[in-house]
Amino acid sequence: MRLRLDLAYDGTGFRGWARQPGLRTVQGTLETAIARVLGGDPQLVVAGRTDAGVHAAGQVAHLDLTDAQRARLEKGRNPSPTALAARITGVLGQYPDVAVHRSAEAAPGFDARFSAVWRRYEYRIADLATPYDPLERGRTTTYKARLDAEAMDAAARSLIGLHDFAAYCKAREEATTIRTLLEFGWRRDDAGILIANVKADAFCHSMVRSLVGACAAVGEGRLGIADIVGIRDERARTSEIKVLAARGLTLTEVGYPAEELLASRAEQTRARRSLDED
Repeated sequence: MRLRLDLAYDGTGFRGWARQPGLRTVQGTLETAIARVLGGDPQLVVAGRTDAGVHAAGQVAHLDLTDAQRARLEKGRNPSPTALAARITGVLGQYPDVAVHRSAEAAPGFDARFSAVWRRYEYRIADLATPYDPLERGRTTTYKARLDAEAMDAAARSLIGLHDFAAYCKAREEATTIRTLLEFGWRRDDAGILIANVKADAFCHSMVRSLVGACAAVGEGRLGIADIVGIRDERARTSEIKVLAARGLTLTEVGYPAEELLASRAEQTRARRSLDED
């Protein structure tokens, strides 16, 4: 049995998603909790492997149960897979910084990572036009300049499309940097916080935080739109673009195709590339 788990977490206290010896990670914390409920050695596969300090409101993972784990699930007071979410979150303690919002038996062919067709992130910046709000410090980056939101939005839109984003990614051996940026724009919310909406088929390492750094440079007046497009097209990293802090970044949503297309999408993605998530 394969289960789909829908997750959320505050990344502040984690050293990223992936399990690492001696470090507190989202994967390690969840797998330990699942083992307490179902036993065995659970192995989660996630849609987007977030970095240290990055948050998630709409993360997705899958879990393949062994026969013994399935038997243990079915012997519980509520044997339905949909009840597992509450059982996992329950063993994480009061006010945990990670929670499983939903659990269900996965549709045939579903793979949390390879079936995904897009990921959406949000990035939050408080500039000098915004009063500092200590209640938002865990998910908002402070930028010590007054930023032009309209210029940033125009800069973001200029980067949309299928491109090689090597200039905006931290290189990983044998990982492609060709991505399709589907949506990218900026707005200010009612409190004046600058919020980026960034959607792509996938993201290479640090891509979102580099892209928002490029837009901030335009908003500050240090670079023009032509500059950040030129940097992209030169496909070489530059010190002119800052990788902004992880605290402002949240994975908000992962998109999947219709159920009958899940397996073919996963097969297509595996054949094309290995996805290295921001």
